[in-house]
Formats: sequence, structure tokens, C-alpha cells
Amino acid sequence: MEGVRPGGGPPVSGPGSELGSGSGSGSFPSLFPPGLHGIYGECRRLYPDQPNPLQVTAILKYWLGGPDPLDYVSMYRNLGNPALNVPEHWHYVSFGLSDLYGDNRVHEFTGTDGPSGFGFELTFRLKREMGESAPPTWPAELMQGLARYVFQSENTFCSGDHVSWHSPLDNSESRIQHMLLTEDPQMQPVQTPFGVVTFLQIVGVCTEELHAAQQWNGQGILELLRTVPVAGGPWLITDMRRGETIFEIDPHLQQERVDKGIETDGSNLSGVSAKCAWDDLSRPPEDDEDSRSICIGTQPRRLSGKDTEQIRETLRRGLEINSKPVLPPINAQRQNGLNLDRAPSRKDSLESESSAAIIPHELIRTRQLESVHLKFNQESGALIPLCLRGRLLHGRHFTYKSITGDTAITFVSTGVEGAFATEEHPYAAHGPWLQILLTEEFVERMLEDLEDLNSPEEFKLPKEYSWPEKKLKVSILPDAVFDNPLH
Repeated sequence: MEGVRPGGGPPVSGPGSELGSGSGSGSFPSLFPPGLHGIYGECRRLYPDQPNPLQVTAILKYWLGGPDPLDYVSMYRNLGNPALNVPEHWHYVSFGLSDLYGDNRVHEFTGTDGPSGFGFELTFRLKREMGESAPPTWPAELMQGLARYVFQSENTFCSGDHVSWHSPLDNSESRIQHMLLTEDPQMQPVQTPFGVVTFLQIVGVCTEELHAAQQWNGQGILELLRTVPVAGGPWLITDMRRGETIFEIDPHLQQERVDKGIETDGSNLSGVSAKCAWDDLSRPPEDDEDSRSICIGTQPRRLSGKDTEQIRETLRRGLEINSKPVLPPINAQRQNGLNLDRAPSRKDSLESESSAAIIPHELIRTRQLESVHLKFNQESGALIPLCLRGRLLHGRHFTYKSITGDTAITFVSTGVEGAFATEEHPYAAHGPWLQILLTEEFVERMLEDLEDLNSPEEFKLPKEYSWPEKKLKVSILPDAVFDNPLH
């Protein structure tokens, strides 16, 4: 449960408090958490005339068992910049993804030199509607939703990342149903006693813009949004009433910028969570102990901690630009992929390491498969052309990690180092993690055969594609098959 109250400087935190009313120079300065005070100072720099902004606050704090990780979301009125064609808008700032307290109640304190907590706070800029006297509060709940994902997955966000939301951000009929993330144009990184805090701004986008970001990269689409005033402009302000995509506003952007960018740069989306599964057709299904086949309706084997972490590293890298086509490394010091040491895991998710760190023989036995059957729901299947054209043809890899089990499927090109699939044995598995190596020639052929995946409105399920000489089959199946394996 959240409350909306006028703020008055850094809130005094404690059991049962909704919002403090003292200021930074009030009677109880020792009660002001230093991390929160640092962020508030940056807000005061931008808004010296708004010392008491409205705040949405979690009444029962996360560290007391509440569901909302963000202690507070402050809401400011920004007058924009007419000279830059920046309209008046509401500016939202979160408090809680960084370490506010420094006493390990939420985040492990790791020193002053590195990131504070997760290292960032979220911001959001929403266009102010005519006659609107107070900021809408729904962006605060949106920010809480993103914060819950970060806390639960320990996956940090980076500038250029995208978030597939699949619903209007304000629960209206708006076309703005997804998000990109970028640096806030006004807020500067803050050094607190518990580390550095940067500010990542949420930018609402349409489905077509999200797809373009997936197929190319988030930074490229953000730059296009900055050039279109009604779609964001230089400060990337979200207008929930925007009815046209940037490609409808300027049709040349798709062909001249996005298509050319995909051809030149490829995609930097390296993995997605998906509804997927795979079968080993090389052996009878009952030979489970040896084949380790993954079948819908059977309980998959659990991934080892190292397997899980390697897949998680692939997915964590998300939209990070891969300068080297190297599979994520295995860190022998990590014992359990689900209970990671927070600071190293966050650092490693953003840094490249050499392929020398990859030691496949440390994992469970690698098995070569003769024939495989891949299964995807329609949304996941629609990303296969992106995987092939934007990743494999550029010497990269792409991973599908099942959201309903431990299954994972990684497509690799011949240029990827550290893969356990080879040209001689293109299908190989570590337990429920399958790797498929595709040559450039076969990728080109698959792109031709899978062309109808680009027209989902004309798609009828189930749909099957087969390449008998390659002993590969791909099925696109209804969601119900994955949601209810016994269906």
C-alpha cells in the first residue's frame, strides 16, 4: 500500500512512518539516511523552488516486509525548455534501488568506490496535460514494478535496455505499451557515502518502436525519438496520448535508419526469457537417463549452478553491445546461480571477460544430438528472424531461456568462441541447455523459409517448419501448450 503526501526534504524513515516533514537542516538531521540525502540534494539542485514535492511512499517499507522496493517516488513539476522545444512535464524520481541507509537492511554495503546498491535510480518524464494541477500517480506504480523485477532477478538496467510491457503504461487505450531506458538528461551521477548513483530515465514507446529496438539496438531508436518532438524530443518526454509511431510520422526512418542499421550493425539483443522447449529426437523418449531429452509434459532436469549462471549472464547482457562474439564465461567461484554475491554479479553482468575463462569440461557431460525439435510460442517464434539476421549473420549468439522451466536454447554462429556445439556436431546439450550451431548458408535458407513469421496477423497455429537433411524441426505452438504442459 502506498500513500501520497507532500514531502519536506529527506523523509525520516522508521517503522510506521509514511513521510517525514523535516528538512535537511531540521531538528533531526542524524535521522536522515545519507544515501537518500545525496539523491535529494541532486533533486534540490534541479528544483530549488520545490523543496516539498509530492511523494508516493511505501507505507510498509520493503525492509520491514512490504512488497514495494522503492521507499519513495518524488514528483516534480518541470517547466521544460521552450528554446529546445521541450514541453512542460512531470518529473518522477525513485528512492530505493540505490543504498539509502548503508546498514545492510536492504543492500549489502560494499564501499564508496563502486555502485550504491544496484547503482541507479529510475526517473520518468510525463507530458503535463492542459489544466493538470497535480501529477498522476500511476508512474510511481510502474517504477515499483520495474524495481520488483530488479530486486527479484538481480538484473540491473543499462542505458539502451528495453522492457516489453505489453500493456498501456497507464492502463488506458494508449499505444505507449513498452519502455526503453536512457540516461536522464538533467540529473547527474551522485557520489554518496555508500557508492555512486546514476539516474536512468524510463521512456515510453509503441510496439513498433520496441520491435525496432530489438532488431537493431535501443540507443539507435532513442536517438530517433530525440529527433521527433512529438515522440519525445531532446529530453525524451513520454506523451501517453501520442497516436503515431516515429515510423508513421516519418516513414523514411525505417528504411534509411533502422533497416540500414540492422544490416550494418546487427542486433545487440543477446537473449530473451521465452516460452520454449526442445526435444532430442535422436533417442527414444524413455531413455531419459542418457538422452536428457526435454519434452513438454515431463519434468526437466535441474541446471547446475554453473549452467544457470552462464545462461543468466547471456540474458543479463541483454542489449549490451557485444564487441566480441564470445559466449558468457563460467565463473568457477560461483556455487549457485540463484544465490549470487550481489556486488560481483552486478559488476560481471556489465563487463566483458575473455573466452579463456570458459571451461566447458567443468560442466556436466556434453552430449551430441543427431536430431532436434524446437518449440516456441508465437511471440518467441517471431524473434527467430531477429536471432538469425541480427545476431548469427553478424557472428554472434542468441539465447532463449524458458520462463516455465530450466530449458534453454542458444543459437550460435561459426564465429562464436566457447560454444560446445561445433560444425561437426551442430546440436549439443548440457542437461536441459541446448546449443545449435548454424552455418551462414543455412541461416540464409532458414530466413527464406521463415519469412511468414514476420506477418503474425496472417499466422495460424500450430505451424511447423522442417529441414529433414539437417534433422531440424521448429514448431510454433499456442501459449496453452507451455502454460499447461498436460494440455
